[in-house]
Amino acid sequence: MSKNVLITGGAGFIAHHLINHILNNTDWNVVSLDRLDFSGNLNRLHDLIKDNPNKHRLKIVFHDLKSAITPLTATRIGAPDIILHLAAGSHVDRSIDCPMEFVLDNVVGTCNILDFARGCNGSLEKFIYFSTDEVFGPAPPGINYDEYDRYNSTNPYSATKAGGEELAVAYRNTYKLPIIITHTMNVFGERQHPEKFIPLCIKKIRDGENVTIHSDPSKTIPGSRHYIHAVDVAEAIMFILDNVDDKQYDIIPKLNIVGKQEINNLELAQIIADAQGKELKYVMLDFHSARPGHDLRYSLSGQRMKNLGWEPKIDLTERIKQVVDWTLNRPDWLIT
Repeated sequence: MSKNVLITGGAGFIAHHLINHILNNTDWNVVSLDRLDFSGNLNRLHDLIKDNPNKHRLKIVFHDLKSAITPLTATRIGAPDIILHLAAGSHVDRSIDCPMEFVLDNVVGTCNILDFARGCNGSLEKFIYFSTDEVFGPAPPGINYDEYDRYNSTNPYSATKAGGEELAVAYRNTYKLPIIITHTMNVFGERQHPEKFIPLCIKKIRDGENVTIHSDPSKTIPGSRHYIHAVDVAEAIMFILDNVDDKQYDIIPKLNIVGKQEINNLELAQIIADAQGKELKYVMLDFHSARPGHDLRYSLSGQRMKNLGWEPKIDLTERIKQVVDWTLNRPDWLIT
């Protein structure tokens, strides 16, 4: 049966891939709610839907979630069966410079969309709050954080995402909203903001420039992550919508969506260089002194999702090569 899905931050990087996946794999109607600022780029949606025969099922509504959703905007949105809340300020460096901006976007904004969900009068089937691995803080060697481990935010961005999570928990406990929380980490793919590590590597390697590899203070151990393609994230969300019922959980269900393998940033840069047939030039930089608020290693356990029956299907190296090839043919997405 067709459903109506509201996706906040729909012109953002992860969300536009999710919209594309839904349009191409379901008969659902999608409303994209966005304010189209630093993170939201309408060109992403235009790229996806210009030749898509299903584009008539996408409606774009402008709204800034720092303000409550007005009755007029609510009318334009309609009655969603599913809400996927991806809208957020997500740039760590900006959060360090302007923490209050992130409180307004990620805490106040989350409260406003939760209030809208509370007004759906019981018609809402699922609400997914997208959080981040960064709420757990740095992961010591050998540690992969489980969904219910303690939080240890190391920058204002992660602290405000943790704050939004706690509001989601409170709204589930207080108002019985059907909320599920996901944690993702280091998502990459086509049309990513050019300041992010992978598009930045593609550009610098293409142009023969040095890639900065953030490392420990000795400048010998590079930072490491679990990278995952946005399409894999979209597939994981659809899996959750089809297979996870929050009513079966005594406490709010939380699920990590994570790439299968951990890779350090030097290895990743080398894969990107190999995909271009170019030499990797790089410098190691002490991440603590260079970028306060950034951590050497983040790591999540993907075991719960694996136990449910989901993990990424395509090898990370193949995904990286796909993105490199696409980006080199679309250099306009490397312009800052």
